[in-house]
Amino acid sequence: MSESHSTSSSTTTVLITGGNKGLGYETARRLGALGWRIFLGSRDEARGREASERLAAGGAEVTFVQLDVTSDDSVAAAVQTVRESTDRLDVLINNAGITGELIGPAATLPQHLVPVFGVNVVGTVRVTHAFLPLLRAGHDPRVVMVSSGAGSLTIITDPERKESTFPHLMYPTSKAALNMITIQYAKAIPEIRFNLADPGFTATDLNGHQGTQTVSEGTDAIVELAVTSPGQTGQYRDRDGALPW
Repeated sequence: MSESHSTSSSTTTVLITGGNKGLGYETARRLGALGWRIFLGSRDEARGREASERLAAGGAEVTFVQLDVTSDDSVAAAVQTVRESTDRLDVLINNAGITGELIGPAATLPQHLVPVFGVNVVGTVRVTHAFLPLLRAGHDPRVVMVSSGAGSLTIITDPERKESTFPHLMYPTSKAALNMITIQYAKAIPEIRFNLADPGFTATDLNGHQGTQTVSEGTDAIVELAVTSPGQTGQYRDRDGALPW
């Protein structure tokens, strides 16, 4: 695994939260194949190091970053880890997320929402805020938030869409909040591009691998927004194009 302590001015740097598996890992693999410098964030150290070693064995330049998005101390330590290797961050991909218990609205209590919002919303703000100084030093800095079609009020009320068939208070509401947060960042910080990617119904452990898309298909929008041309901010896209709010 690469642990070099310098990054050339031409190498694009990216931090991916929840990078040890699923969409995060596939995103890291694809961007590593483009020659990007990968900072692979993972809450679980053993799994994160193992994932980093697999990526490095495939030729990627990767550094493991222990990162629990629910912990101020962990996020602060992650910033320091990245600073030890580079003086900037070009791309931040906020991928870490959880679904919460798969129960209906009538059975949902306040305590069921707390951990989901703690990761998907508060954790995303915590990481984004902490890395803003490094992002501002980056080349054409951009932030990709991994959202969901379930966060769209238009999609969730369309009976033709699969997302409308699963009433759930935790995950959809957390992604709707994430969508609003991202738009506010995009409006307030124009020097950094903030965009939202909907992976679609992708086979990962979040849905028991029942998704109909491969992880490669699921990362198409994430990768597109990570590498896209300058000037585009406040977008909400899946692999087929723009999504309705």
